[in-house]
Amino acid sequence: MQLEIPHLRTLYLTGQLTPTDLVKQLDAEIGNEDNHHIWIRRLHLDEMMVYANNLEEQDPVNLPLYGIPFAIKDNIDLAGLPTTAGCPDYSYIPNNSATVVQKLINAGAIPVGKTNLDQFATGLVGTRSPYGACKNSINPEYISGGSSAGSAVSVALGMVSFSLGTDTAGSGRVPAAFNNLVGHKPTCGLLSTLGVVPACRTLDCVSIFANSAHDAAMVLQAAQGYAAEDAYSRQLPTNKTMQNLGSSFTFGVPKPDQLAFFGNPETPQLFQQAIQKLEKMGGKAVEIDFVPFLETAQLLYEGPWVAERYAAIREFFDAKPESIFPVTKQIIGNAAKFSAADTYSAMYKLKALQRKAEAVWAEIDVMLTPTAGTIYTIAEVDANPIQTNTNLGYYTNFMNLLDLAAIAVPAGFQVNGLPFGITLCAPAFSDDALLNLAKRLDEER
Repeated sequence: MQLEIPHLRTLYLTGQLTPTDLVKQLDAEIGNEDNHHIWIRRLHLDEMMVYANNLEEQDPVNLPLYGIPFAIKDNIDLAGLPTTAGCPDYSYIPNNSATVVQKLINAGAIPVGKTNLDQFATGLVGTRSPYGACKNSINPEYISGGSSAGSAVSVALGMVSFSLGTDTAGSGRVPAAFNNLVGHKPTCGLLSTLGVVPACRTLDCVSIFANSAHDAAMVLQAAQGYAAEDAYSRQLPTNKTMQNLGSSFTFGVPKPDQLAFFGNPETPQLFQQAIQKLEKMGGKAVEIDFVPFLETAQLLYEGPWVAERYAAIREFFDAKPESIFPVTKQIIGNAAKFSAADTYSAMYKLKALQRKAEAVWAEIDVMLTPTAGTIYTIAEVDANPIQTNTNLGYYTNFMNLLDLAAIAVPAGFQVNGLPFGITLCAPAFSDDALLNLAKRLDEER
């Protein structure tokens, strides 16, 4: 079933499809098998029909996401369904949906289910789950990427039009790259995180997976908005710094010796092709010093920000340590070695790195990097879970610490059929400009 938003919208507006028709067909096509370990809890047909029936009496003209099916990462609340954060013993049933979910439902979108994730959103691999390792949509021997694993695979396999993930360290971008999707990591605070189980609350943001930048932009428009009750929500500036890059722009690329592909023989050439594509579109490539970004990235897991992950689930972690996935427990348990003084020292270092990184933006409009230098099999991750995950965060871990917006975009395939992705990033509230540039890249695909 073709689920791109413009296609479904045309069918609804012309009366060729109704939400109840879609829900019935979708339920039948998804079926009861879940060989990829996508779902933690999929809505039953009668549950989806409630949302569909509520739309039948409304005019699709007035609802931008009328009848559009979507999936929700299971650390984001949907009223009446359990939120597990990938940990069965942690499960609770919320009375209200997360602010971002309710906004999408109000815009006409239909929830299909809650998706599998690296437990407590700690990981970039998609294997750290008691609900099973989520499998890549193209080759199930490979990882899906995480932590928003099932959210990405559900879109890639045509089960939903779009999905919600979260992105603290790359969880909304790495799975996009590994499943040939667009993954938009908005400016922190642009989408409310009220009703989201925190990972690092000061850095968390809700992300969007879609088949195209056009679809992602439609979802972002419906989902964003200031929420006064959310302490980390931010007002959209009236004078946004950048809405469109125009026909000519400057993009930064890390110096050659600062690029890392972790032994993959094919991805360096795919990245060079992406640079050439942006140049043909009017971009001018400029080499930048990537060191401040890499040093910032190291702070996220090697510094005291890991203590935020412990703070988010402290009571549960201390009471039921046996319920935590082993690798997740090891990572979050590292919080104990950091003192309050360590935290302040790291904050001072971050402030200095932020100042260094700011200087880069005086030279460029956007930065271009691989989304991930390589991809691993599930077996490779199981054999070396920490180092493989660290490698996957090389180009992603610095984003929220530096208050950047980012979008992951497909950029070709390796010989074995697995996709490669690039990421475009720019300072906060550059979301529209990034999405518009990604739309132009979509047209070149």
